[in-house]
Amino acid sequence: MSAPTSSTDRPGLGRAGMYLLLVLAAMFFLVPIYLLLATALKSPDAINLATTWHWPAALNWASFSDAWAKIGGNMGNSLFLAVVSTLLAALLGSLNGYALAKWKFRGANTLFALMLFGMFIPYQAILIPLFQFIKSLGLYGSVWGLVLAHVVYGLPITTLIFRNFYADVPDALVEAATIDGAGFWQIYSRVIFPISIPGFVVVIIWEFTQVWNEFLFAATLTNTTSQPVTYALSQLAGGQAVSWNLPMAGAILAALPTLLVYILLGRYFVRGLLAGSVKG
Repeated sequence: MSAPTSSTDRPGLGRAGMYLLLVLAAMFFLVPIYLLLATALKSPDAINLATTWHWPAALNWASFSDAWAKIGGNMGNSLFLAVVSTLLAALLGSLNGYALAKWKFRGANTLFALMLFGMFIPYQAILIPLFQFIKSLGLYGSVWGLVLAHVVYGLPITTLIFRNFYADVPDALVEAATIDGAGFWQIYSRVIFPISIPGFVVVIIWEFTQVWNEFLFAATLTNTTSQPVTYALSQLAGGQAVSWNLPMAGAILAALPTLLVYILLGRYFVRGLLAGSVKG
């Protein structure tokens, strides 16, 4: 008779299999990054289909300086756009979520449903009316027009996240502050806002990524001086003959801000998503 399999062997094998799958998945998702970096570090004459997977024999760091010279100003536009839009959308979404979750009024649920409906309206469906509206405000062609568009479009999702977050905050906190004579703004600033950091982390990561990577508004609501980096990247790859090292280097540079946001705030992301999901 064969010896029975130890019960302690199975968890070990299962864990090893899980780690193997994770390594294979990581390798699969890192392949595009490898091609991106390898192409960016090649000189234009070394880029061809036969050597696509080859690491460059000589590293061409000039690709990054050349790409920065072309998209550096657009990176500044995107940084201003993403930071301002994210902060405004997060703050307004927090106020909306607080009002809808803790200050009951007639029609609150209907208003919330109408706001959520905005999440399902595609950009293309409202592009012409949005263009006309921003132009009537005198904001067409400026970064502030883009900020307005992204804040309005970001409010439904930020309101949803904060409303769900505040729904699990004990009503006793608001009631106690009300008994002490605090009003709407005092309760928000002194009670609600300090415990909202996990929710703000989730919203900032989500909204910053969405605004930074958006292209359609960038291509239609801006002019040459206010175009963000996503539009500038499309111009690097335009034309009949493309030096592929430039758009690849530009793509790496453009990805760095969002990567930095995830590095700094990523560990709090899941914690923020789960905050308030289990009631004590």
